[in-house]
Amino acid sequence: MAKVKENTELTVEEKLKALYELQMVDSKIDNIKRLRGELPLEVQDLEDEIEGLQTRVQNYEDEAVKLGESINNKKNEIKDSQALIKKYTEQQNNVRNNREYDSLSKEIEFQTLEIELCEKRIREYTIKIEDKKKVTEESKGILEDRTNDLETKNSELNSITSETQKEEEDLENKSLAIQEIIEDRLRNAYKKIRGNARNGLAVVSVQRDACGGCFNKIPPQRQLDVRSRKKIIVCEYCGRIFVDPDMEEEFK
Repeated sequence: MAKVKENTELTVEEKLKALYELQMVDSKIDNIKRLRGELPLEVQDLEDEIEGLQTRVQNYEDEAVKLGESINNKKNEIKDSQALIKKYTEQQNNVRNNREYDSLSKEIEFQTLEIELCEKRIREYTIKIEDKKKVTEESKGILEDRTNDLETKNSELNSITSETQKEEEDLENKSLAIQEIIEDRLRNAYKKIRGNARNGLAVVSVQRDACGGCFNKIPPQRQLDVRSRKKIIVCEYCGRIFVDPDMEEEFK
């Protein structure tokens, strides 16, 4: 890192050197992140999808269990109705008049209808259980595929991260150290410009009489001002901070 004094004592040239060095360090961090590409987002998306699939499978299985319990309840209701039918049928043999006989017949008819209704519900619940099982198996298949995809993506990400983690940490610490010596106004301006630039470049040199960021032509007098290193000069088109080309050589 360039040797500089406290930020309150920095000359304009020293400020420019600090900004340019910060840009170089941050650009290296950007390159490392680009190397990872979309993998972190893909991993996060897969983790979210897997969590959703696991919840869905669990819900389907819970619903199937409840349907199974409902079937058992209906079977018990059928047994109760059958027992009542048997009871009422036996009572019909001992009735004293037609009125008692008709009353028991109505009870038998009601219980018969109850059995039919229970059997209908059992058929409906059985169909629902089969549907739940089918969807559950399909979801489990997708879950297995996504889990395998996640393992592959995580392996790729871990491989890349393990290779670059130490370098990235060192660069992050270096970036913070350089920022400490840059006055707040310049540091905030740098971050704002960098945040708005698609390529992350907030500090650029003049190249072939043009801005190294937006490539618009720079007037000769402005180029002289940049080379003098006595003022902070920004591009009137894109707002990037200029350094003269010779500064690139100084940092090689």
